[in-house]
Amino acid sequence: MLKFHRALAMLAMLLFPFHPAGAAPGAVVRTDTGAVRGERAAGLDVYRGLPFAAAPLGELRWREPAPLAPWPGVRPATAFAPACMQQGVSMPGETPPAVSEDCLYLNIWAPARRAGRPLPVIVWIHGGGYNNGSASMPLYHGDALARRGVLVVTVAYRLGALGFLAHPELTLESPHHTSGNYGLLDQIAALRWVRRNIAAFGGDPRRVTVAGQSAGAMSVSALLAAPLARGLFQRAIAQSGGIFEPLQLAPGYRLDNAERDGAAFAAARGAATLAQLRALPAAQLLGNGAEALAHPLVDPHVLPLTPYEAYVQGRQHDVPLLLGSNAEEARALVDVAGVTAAGFAAGVERSVGALPPALLAAYPAASDEQAREARLGLERELRFGWDMWAWARLHAAAGGRPAYYYSFARRPPFPAASVYAGWGASHFAELWYMFDHLAQAPWAWSDGDRALADNMARYWVNFASGGDPNGAGLPRWPAFGGADPADQLLRLEAPIRAGGVEQLERLRVFDAVYDGVRGRPFGAR
Repeated sequence: MLKFHRALAMLAMLLFPFHPAGAAPGAVVRTDTGAVRGERAAGLDVYRGLPFAAAPLGELRWREPAPLAPWPGVRPATAFAPACMQQGVSMPGETPPAVSEDCLYLNIWAPARRAGRPLPVIVWIHGGGYNNGSASMPLYHGDALARRGVLVVTVAYRLGALGFLAHPELTLESPHHTSGNYGLLDQIAALRWVRRNIAAFGGDPRRVTVAGQSAGAMSVSALLAAPLARGLFQRAIAQSGGIFEPLQLAPGYRLDNAERDGAAFAAARGAATLAQLRALPAAQLLGNGAEALAHPLVDPHVLPLTPYEAYVQGRQHDVPLLLGSNAEEARALVDVAGVTAAGFAAGVERSVGALPPALLAAYPAASDEQAREARLGLERELRFGWDMWAWARLHAAAGGRPAYYYSFARRPPFPAASVYAGWGASHFAELWYMFDHLAQAPWAWSDGDRALADNMARYWVNFASGGDPNGAGLPRWPAFGGADPADQLLRLEAPIRAGGVEQLERLRVFDAVYDGVRGRPFGAR
C-alpha cells in the first residue's frame, strides 16, 4: 500500500508539477536518464532536486553510489530534495532541513537558455563538518552568481556514519578492498553527472570549478588528490578548510584504525553483523559517537595518498587554485567567555588534545584578556590558517597552475541581538559576500559591504571562467609565490588590498612542529 501511495504521488507530480509564485515552467532538458523540467524566473532557469545516483537505501547503504534507473516522461525539478541524514545544523541560525537517507540530488541555477558559447560551471560542496549541511540552504543558492554568467550546481553527499563508516565486513565485500569515503564517492558521482549532462543545461563540461567551504573545502583538497576525480574539474576553490596536517596526528584517517572504530560503533548499536547494521533505521546511526567517524580516510581506492603526500609526490591534479581563510575564523566556533590565563593550557588540551610546548608558547596568555585572544588565534591557525597557507605553498612549489590566496577580513554588520553577535570576520562570514547574498539578511549593510560583495562575486566568476580572478575594474590579485613577500595574498576588506601573509611567525612554528612529526622539512620529497 505504501508503494501504491508513493506511485500515486509521483504521478500527481508528473501531471501537475508545482511552480512557486512568480515562476513559470522551464524548458524541458534531456539528461542521460530522462527528461526534466525546472522553472524559469527572473531570467534564470532553476532545477531543484535532480537525482545523480540511485537512492542509497537497503543493500545500497555503504556502497558506492549506484547508477540511476531511467524514468519515463518528464520529471519535475521544482522542489528541493531532503538533505542527507543529520542532526543539528551546519551553521548557527540555519533552519534545520528536512532529512532522508534518499538524498543524492543536486540543484542547478543557470542563465535562461540562449545560443552562444557554453558557460562555466561552479559545483558547490557544502560544509558542516561532514556531519550536517544541505545543498538547498538559501545562502548557497546560485541565483546571484548565475546572473553574472555561470551555472551554479549545489550537491548533496552522505554525511556522518552513513557517509564515512569503515568496517572490516564492508572492506571484505568491497571489490576494491576498502570501505568508508562514501561521501567523497558521492561528490565524484555528482561531478561525473555534471560532465555527462551539464551541456544540456548550457554549461561547459570543460570549464568546471569544484568549490567548497569548511568541510566542503576539505573535500576539495581530497578531490585534488583522488585519482577517481581526475579530469572532472578544471579549477578549484577552497574556503577555510584543507587536509594537510601529518597523518601521524590523525590516526583515525588510516583505514585499519577507521575499521576498528567502525566495528566499535556497530557493536555499540547491537549490530553483530553487517546485515544487522544495514537493517537499522537511519536515525539510529546518528549521534552517540557517529560524529567521530565523519571524515575522509586514506584508502587504496578513493584517496590512496593524503593531499599533502599527493602534492609532495607530484600526483595532485594540476588546476588553478583560489583559496584562503578568514581573519577571525574561531569567533563563530569557540566560546571564549570563560577562558582565563590560569586555565588556558588545560582548556586547550580538553578541546584539541595535548599540544607540543612550542605551539603553546607561540600564544602567550599572561592575562585573561590575552588568554582569550590567544585561544581564538590558536584555533584559527590550527584549524584553518596553517592548512590554507601550507596548501598555497605546496601548490606554488609544484610549479604548475597558479594559486590565488586571500584573507577575508571584513566584519559584517551582525546585529548585537542576533545569533551572530560578536562574530566579526569569522568562519562563514565570507559566504554572504561571495554568493552576493547580502539581501538575504536585513542588516545595516554599508556601501563598502556592497562593493566588497560585488567584487568578490566578480573574482569568483572570473576565476571559474578562465582560471584567473582578475578582470577590468577589479583591484589586482597577485598570484601566490611571487618574489615580493608583501604581495602574497589579497586582503578582502573595504578597500581590497594586496599584502603579506598574516601571523607568519606563528605559522612557522606550526611548520617546525609538523616537520618534527613527519621527520622531514615541510614539502620535502
